[in-house]
Amino acid sequence: MQIPEGKKIYFSSDNHLGAPTHEASAPREKKFVAWLDEVKQDAAAIFLLGDLFDFWFEYKTVVPKGFVRTLGKLAEIRDSGIPIYFFVGNHDLWMDDYFQKELNIPVYRKPKEFIFNNKTFLIGHGDGLGPGDKGYKRMKKVFTSPFFQWLFRWLHPDIGVRIAQYMSVKNKLISGDEDAKFLGEDNEWLVQYCKRKLETKAYDYFVFGHRHLPMEIKLNKTAKYINLGDWIGYFTYGEFDGEKMSLKKLLVDN
Repeated sequence: MQIPEGKKIYFSSDNHLGAPTHEASAPREKKFVAWLDEVKQDAAAIFLLGDLFDFWFEYKTVVPKGFVRTLGKLAEIRDSGIPIYFFVGNHDLWMDDYFQKELNIPVYRKPKEFIFNNKTFLIGHGDGLGPGDKGYKRMKKVFTSPFFQWLFRWLHPDIGVRIAQYMSVKNKLISGDEDAKFLGEDNEWLVQYCKRKLETKAYDYFVFGHRHLPMEIKLNKTAKYINLGDWIGYFTYGEFDGEKMSLKKLLVDN
């Protein structure tokens, strides 16, 4: 894809809307919607790299209550012709086809390669990649199994959603999130994952979320790993201007 002159590609991750409560996350949602309003002016595409919601589950005819401002703004932007790409995270991994059918937004469940202006990107949420984190990887297999999802669907939404929201906020094993502190390159498993990918193919940028920590790490002379941070404490996002990719920070009031 060749980006038109004056256009940019934007990346956002880990909003966790709804956490710890809808009321507490409402100010964050309004900031995010305002950001979408701003970037749509020059966006060639927008990438949402998972955990947009702190919990999401699609019953056959029901989706979780709330997030009207976000969903409406995404629909408006997509209807205007701007592509939006969504990667499920570990908190919204139960997304099915709602975004595709209602918003015309494709949904991806594993990292995907894109080429923009001859720059090669590998983009994804980042959970379960690289060495280690075996407990979460086992748990993810359970949660993503069709049988488990079939069982959960038998719970009335008022019960199932309430239970899942509580577990999503309280249970670190289910969330899979690390504490937001830099562990060093040798211990950052996404850095290790990227370095292993470079052994078989050249990439310019690896863009992930999940870690809740803004990071820009040079992997070799040409490749860079970028973690987008989050919209809870950092309010950071990625921007590719056609030549280089960098992290930006939203100016927010205290």
